[in-house]
Amino acid sequence: MKKVVVILALSLFTLNNFAQNLQVHYDMGEDRGYVTTTLEMFKPDQWGSTFFFVDFDYNTDVGESVSLAYMEIARGIKFWDSPFEIHVEYNGGFGQYAPGRSYSINDAWLLGGNYTWNSPDFNRIFTLQAMYKNIRDKEDASFQITGVWTMHFNNKKFTFSGFADFWKEENFFGAEPNIETTDFVFLTEPQIWYNANEHLSLGSEIEIASNFAGHKGFKVCPTVAVKWNF
Repeated sequence: MKKVVVILALSLFTLNNFAQNLQVHYDMGEDRGYVTTTLEMFKPDQWGSTFFFVDFDYNTDVGESVSLAYMEIARGIKFWDSPFEIHVEYNGGFGQYAPGRSYSINDAWLLGGNYTWNSPDFNRIFTLQAMYKNIRDKEDASFQITGVWTMHFNNKKFTFSGFADFWKEENFFGAEPNIETTDFVFLTEPQIWYNANEHLSLGSEIEIASNFAGHKGFKVCPTVAVKWNF
């Protein structure tokens, strides 16, 4: 539920405009069954671009309101005519696991670069990012590789989009004396959308993750979703 708006906007907006959308997902994954909203914004300018998204989970099993808030904000820096761009990013958030009991998501800072390729008609767009990653109080010298894609079909009535992240992060699962350790995390969220008009899209997302969000090994979580493009 993130990142894809960056390359979608490349084919839709000029330097004087921006892309913004609101997504509402019903998560049907194991132990989930709740709503997630995502607000995304992408704004290009003469020095590069700014992108952010904010996710809110509404898991009423752990409270009466928002159960998780998470954001990513990134700045692309480019003073030249090239598909290469400098990339600076911050990630962070917090949540609750029971009424009145909360946790924080370790802040992460990323610095690197990205390369974007597109077809002449912008119906196929791919971006590859390679970044140094610092996860506060956890990983001082990690890395992250990210791929983002968008593909339009049938005169842009259908869109297949998504991202894939792979990064180094040590995680511990289980309890003494049977603690298991993993060193890497994988997360991808492909989306398929039917674009009813220029504002309304209906579709689905499938989150496929490994060693992510407290779950060891692979986990698949599908959603049904609606998106409004402002």
